Amino acid sequence: MEEFMTAHFWIAVSQIIMIDILLGGDNAVVIALACRGLPPHQRFKGIVWGTVGAIVLRVILIAFALALLAVPYLKFVGALLLVWIGVKLIAPQEEDGHANIESSDKLWGAVKTIIVADLVMSVDNVIAIAGAAQTAGEQHELLLVIFGLLVSIPIIVWGSQLVLKMMDRFPIIITLGGMLLGWIAGTMAHTDPALVPYIPQDRVVHYAMGGAGALLVLAIGKWLASRRSGNPPPPAAAA
Repeated sequence: MEEFMTAHFWIAVSQIIMIDILLGGDNAVVIALACRGLPPHQRFKGIVWGTVGAIVLRVILIAFALALLAVPYLKFVGALLLVWIGVKLIAPQEEDGHANIESSDKLWGAVKTIIVADLVMSVDNVIAIAGAAQTAGEQHELLLVIFGLLVSIPIIVWGSQLVLKMMDRFPIIITLGGMLLGWIAGTMAHTDPALVPYIPQDRVVHYAMGGAGALLVLAIGKWLASRRSGNPPPPAAAA
């Protein structure tokens, strides 16, 4: 129980919850689309069992990801992927991934649709959460992941519409989320087993690489967003 009393634990939990909201906000839409063909008395069961199945599958995937991140250079590769995910968050492409979500009039058919769709959509989520757990300096990363996901379930399933409205009203939330992924990418690269002998392992370098990752995501994201809109970025954003 001592893990629950440390600042590192709660910082990592807050990061996992924010990542799960930002990258998993579409889960509520997927659940609604998959269950829309069910009879009214079965919709709640479809939502509950589909969500439980998706979360269990995600915990299993993250457990594998946590093990793989101990392999040399994989943290560095994961850091590059997180930078790309953060950039996509700040400068999203215009695409509708929900067009292929089919509803079902059978309970287990809808549950299967939710689980499969979540598996396809959760690759970025798994990498980001595994990185947040690894860079938190905790000994029980999987416990941390499970706790963070359990806390974020009601937020995503029942509060996603409110969260999405807040993101629309305050776009800075999305920008900060992208920068958070860049921060995690920088700190993850700092602890890659293959790079540890060549990089000083102190807090100053650790935080410096995290800040550099956050600024890199912000700069690339704003640059791509300005190119797609046809407007040059302001000097501050470009810098």
